[in-house]
Amino acid sequence: MRETTEDAVIEAWNVGFTYRRKRRSTEGGHAAVRDVGLTVRRGETYALLGTNGAGKTTTLEVLEGHRVPTSGRVRVLSGDPADRRRIRPRVGIMLQDSGLAAELSVRESVALAGAISGRRDDVDSVLERVGLAPKSGTRVAQLSGGEKRRVDFAMAIWGTPELIFLDEPTTGLDPTSRAALWAIVAELKAAGTTFLLTTHYLEEAEKGADRIGLMHEGTLRREGTVADLTADGVTTVRFVPPGAVDAIPVAVTGTENGLVVIRTRTPQRDVATLMTWAAANGHELIRFSVSPSGLDDVFASLGAERTTA
Repeated sequence: MRETTEDAVIEAWNVGFTYRRKRRSTEGGHAAVRDVGLTVRRGETYALLGTNGAGKTTTLEVLEGHRVPTSGRVRVLSGDPADRRRIRPRVGIMLQDSGLAAELSVRESVALAGAISGRRDDVDSVLERVGLAPKSGTRVAQLSGGEKRRVDFAMAIWGTPELIFLDEPTTGLDPTSRAALWAIVAELKAAGTTFLLTTHYLEEAEKGADRIGLMHEGTLRREGTVADLTADGVTTVRFVPPGAVDAIPVAVTGTENGLVVIRTRTPQRDVATLMTWAAANGHELIRFSVSPSGLDDVFASLGAERTTA
C-alpha cells in the first residue's frame, strides 16, 4: 500500500473495478481495472495513458466518484470523491461524453453547470476565455463536435477548481483550439490547479504532463516523467549505406526504404564508431539521422506485454 504524502490531491490504493455480468451478481464479470495504485500531487499535471480498453476512463470515473471501486480505496482532496457536499465543489470534470442538452444555448449550458458546481464565476468571462463568446446564444444542437468539447471544457474550469479531470479533452479540436486549451491549462496550473487527464495524443502528454502513468489491460504498468519512461529505450540510427552493408562496423538491425537501420542502446559509442569509419574510408553518410526513443515507442511496447497473474 502506498503511503500518504502531505501534498497528495489524489490517492488510490490497490483499486479494482469489475463490471458485473448480471445485476446484483457477486461473481463473474469483466475486470476493467485491477490493483491500480497512484498518487497525484498538488499543482501537478498527471496524464493517464494506455491502449484502447486499458481501463483509463473507468479509473477516472472511480477517482471522480462516479463509480464505487470493487476493491481498494480512493481518497481525493483528503476525502471521499463521492462526497458531493464537501468534495464536488472543489473539483471540475470534463467527461469524454458529457451529454449536453441539445435545446440549451451555449450560455445556458455553462451557466447551468456553474450553478450546479457550487463555485462562483462569470459566464461571459468563461465563454470569452475558451473562445465561445461569439457562440453564446447558439443552441448546442447547432455546434460542431469541437465546439461542444469547448463547452465541456468551460464547464470544467468554471470557478477555477482545485482539481480538474480531463478525459480526452482535445478530441475533435483543430490544432489552434487544441493549443488554446493547453494554454489555459498551463495558466490554471501556474495558479495552483491540479490536473489528471487522459489523451490519445502522446505529444500532448509529453509536452504538458509532469508525470505519466501507462495502463494496459486494466493495470498501471509504468509511471514517471517522460525521461524516466524513455531512459532505457532504444535509439535508432538511419542512413543510406555507402557500400556493402556487411562492411558497416556496427551491428545492423535491418533496412527500411533504402536506409540502413541500426537500433542501439549505446548510441554515443556506435555513432562515434560510424563517424570514424566513414571518415577513414571517405564515405558520406547520406540522410544520416539519430532518433532517440520516445513516448510513442514505450506506448507501443505495452501491446506486446502480457498480463501476468
